[in-house]
Amino acid sequence: MFTGLVEEMGEVLSVENGEKSIKLKIKCKKVLEGAKLGDSIATNGTCLTATELGSNYFIADCMYETVKRTNLKRLKAGDKVNLEKSITLSTPLGGHLVTGDVDCEGRIVSITPEGIAKIYEIEMERKYMKYVVEKGRVTLDGASLTVMRLGENSFGVSLIPHTQEMITLGRKKVGDYINIETDLIGKYIERLMKFQDDTKDDSRGITMEFLLKNGF
Repeated sequence: MFTGLVEEMGEVLSVENGEKSIKLKIKCKKVLEGAKLGDSIATNGTCLTATELGSNYFIADCMYETVKRTNLKRLKAGDKVNLEKSITLSTPLGGHLVTGDVDCEGRIVSITPEGIAKIYEIEMERKYMKYVVEKGRVTLDGASLTVMRLGENSFGVSLIPHTQEMITLGRKKVGDYINIETDLIGKYIERLMKFQDDTKDDSRGITMEFLLKNGF
């Protein structure tokens, strides 16, 4: 579990392509403090297991599901990536609860200056738009950000100058791809509302009628 508060930007040292997999070597410093072999490190918002730790790098393997869903497959040596160590029960929750399980890639369709800020419009698969709400939170390349507006199949976020310098989104341009993780709570609510318990003949699952009848 993560908070979506990026600790540092690391640098890709190498990308080794395997059979439906990739191995990444990432140069970093802060996320290595207190890190142990097997720890989870969010890399562009993707939860990866550190399989090797050096004095200024870690190595992680990416399986096919990760390669297929995320922009890690687009990385090359020299690219910057957002990094965050997994949280503990004593970690301040400054962002929101982030799993590191990316839903899909999004594409930047516009970048518009507005005062001191820049507004980034992100287009993504429509089926995931139901989990994005105005003034809710969304994770972009591992950074917890507030949704400022919604479109039919896109949403906008606004970055102040400090944030632009601290995360990779501030370096991206129109047409670039970014990892998106939508809010976890919405997914569970949808699952509970739609689930049908086949063990009970008279069960219709949780419906609006059921919730109203039981005081919700």
